[in-house]
Formats: sequence, structure tokens, C-alpha cells
Amino acid sequence: MNSAELINSFAEFAKEKNIDRPTMIKILEDVFRTMIRKKYGADENFDVIINPENGDLEMWRTREIVDDESEDIWDFDKIPLAEARKIEKDFEVGEDVAESVKLDDFGRRVVQTARQTLIQKVKDLEKELLYEKYKDLVGDLVTAEIYQILGREIICLDAQGNELSLPRGEQIPKDRFRKGDSVKAVIHKVDMVNGTPKIILSRTSPVFLERLFEQEIPEVYDGLIMVRKIGREPGERAKVAVESYDDRIDPVGACVGMKGSRIHSIVRELENENIDVINFTDNLDLLIARALSPAKITSLNINRDAKRVSVFMKPDQVSLAIGKGGQNIKLAGRLIGMEIDVFRDIEGIEDDEDVDLSEFVDEIEDWIIEEFHRVGLDTARQVLALNKEDLVRRTELEEETVEEVLSILRQEFE
Repeated sequence: MNSAELINSFAEFAKEKNIDRPTMIKILEDVFRTMIRKKYGADENFDVIINPENGDLEMWRTREIVDDESEDIWDFDKIPLAEARKIEKDFEVGEDVAESVKLDDFGRRVVQTARQTLIQKVKDLEKELLYEKYKDLVGDLVTAEIYQILGREIICLDAQGNELSLPRGEQIPKDRFRKGDSVKAVIHKVDMVNGTPKIILSRTSPVFLERLFEQEIPEVYDGLIMVRKIGREPGERAKVAVESYDDRIDPVGACVGMKGSRIHSIVRELENENIDVINFTDNLDLLIARALSPAKITSLNINRDAKRVSVFMKPDQVSLAIGKGGQNIKLAGRLIGMEIDVFRDIEGIEDDEDVDLSEFVDEIEDWIIEEFHRVGLDTARQVLALNKEDLVRRTELEEETVEEVLSILRQEFE
């Protein structure tokens, strides 16, 4: 194989892989310089000139002429005078000799190895480019084709034929795909595994739902409506808090559409996942009330340090707040970023004998009463409605103190 054949075959392969000309020349030069180092021990005094358009390759070795008796005669960048005069009879000591190095000088085996090395370098570069491309696309929505369905993942192909992985854990439980189907997903993360990029897709991520809103709702795409918070149980239910920067736009109405026309396509894509759209607000009390919809709360107490919220509501609202399988309260908690505790509000319900805690000042210290007030417990009945473990968790009181208070309050009603 001559240099033109080698370079031309490599150039065609590189073009197929969309490798640009400067990168292609650099790869070629690196490989040829590796060949030179293996044969001559160094490449500092070599020039490599490549023209991939016509396959031309020129390699020149430059050495300084030294006297035949010189100690430097064995240096890689020196040449004895006698040997130099075989090239040109009138050379003198101190001049430089430039010799052309041919590809054939390296031997057939080395040239074949160089060809394999060139192909491998392009493949490695292709992997690096793929990694860099998708690393910048994390969070973007893609549509891919199902190529192979395995036990733990589904292998998809993008428009360029690159493999993308949709793991079982990132699929909606109700998802059912066949080979050749198109699937929408969000690029979840990109890892390098043994030098090969692993592109992970997700359909369960809240980001996937946000991208679907951008795709289906023009006001979200244009930035007139912002998706602020999302809580999701993939395939089951989701809560989405939206906000409009234009007072003339109703963000919830715009997202749902006339008779649910806009939200319906998103629900269908998510395998009939129920989506509650609520108005976002910086007023945390109001946001909590909206997040727990359809349940209506009577009062609430927020512990920002512990990131917990205690909400009180009438007994008939508790089951609505908790929801089927605890879904409603779980999603509301994700939406506000806090744990939510729901309590029945027994104030004014079939009991006129309730006593305010402040009336127990002779038996219970003021700071203990204040601690109960701090968590929204103002009367004896409200405290007795909770068990000891709940009271210890909600307040900053010791277990022994809580037991003593419960004993005093029980005696009042005996």
C-alpha cells in the first residue's frame, strides 16, 4: 500500500464520520510521527507534510553534518560527513542534510498497523464527539426509534443512528413498546463507560413533563408562562405549578386549554397520567393550600428549619388531602419541597368542653404551653387528639414532658 492509497482510504472514512479537515490532518500526522519514533527513536528533526485532497505525503529528516571522528556521530540528529557526501559530494561539516523518508522504508507490517491505528483513532474521536454533543443536550427532548428491547433497557436509535438507552427504571410503568416504534424522552444523563458514551433517556423525570409542556403549549415555549414546580408519580398523577409574567394570561387556563384540549395530548403521551395544574405563588401558605387541592385546609403551621408543614382540616377533608395511596399529599410535598403532616381539626366539633391551654398555667410551665402554641395546638382537646409520638416529633419537647402534659390534660376531662 502506497501513501496515496493509505491517505485516501483514511480520508474517505473520516468524511463518512464527519471529521473536519484540520482534525483529519492532525490524526494523520500523529500516526506518522508515531511510526517515525518507533523506527528512529525520536521525531524532533522530522517534518511531515500531508495533503489529504490528493493523497500526497512528504516526510523529511533533517540532520547536522559532523566530522567522521566526532563523539556526536551516534546522535539521532547528526550524520557523519562520509555518509552525507554519499547524498551530495560537496557537503561540509556544520551543514544540514534533508533526506526524504518513504513510506516503504517502514515495512509492510508497520504500514498496515498504521492503517488500523488511523481507523481506531477516528472511532475514538467519534465517541468523544458523541459524548460532547449529548452532554450539552442533557435536559432536551428527543424522539428516537426503538431498535432493540432487552430485559433491563430499551435500545433506541437517534436520527444519525447513535444508540440511546432507555432503562426500565426510566420508563413509565404503563409503557409498552415494539421494535420500530417512535418514543419521546428527555436526555437524562451521559456517562463514559469503558471509553464508550452511554446516553441515558428518561420518561419518568419531571424535566420530561416540563419539556412536553413547552412542546404542546405555545405560551410556555415563548416564555410567557413559566413552569415553576413539578411533582410526579410517573403514569399515575402529577402536580404542576405554573406562573404567568403577563397579567392578561391565565396560566392554568392556557395550559389546560379549551375543554382540556392542550393538556390532553400530554396526558396521552404519559399513558393517561392525571395532571393537576395550579397557579404558582411566592406566598407559601397559599401555595400549600393550592398544592393540597381538592382538600380544603383550616389552618397550618410551617417549620422552615425542619422543612415540615402541619396542616389542619376538617375530618371529611383528610382523605382528600392524603389521596389514593397517599399520592396527593406526597406530590404536594414534592411541589413545595417540604414534608406535610395532616391533622384533623377538632375545634368546634361536637364538644363544648374544650379548655384553652393557657388555663393550665398553674400545672404546666409557660414555655411548654408556648411550644404547643408554636405548632398550632391551642387547646387541651387538640393536644389529646394526637398520640405521644406525634407530639414529640412535632414539638421540641422531651418524651417525659409530653407524657406529663398528657396526664394533666386527661385528668381535666375525667
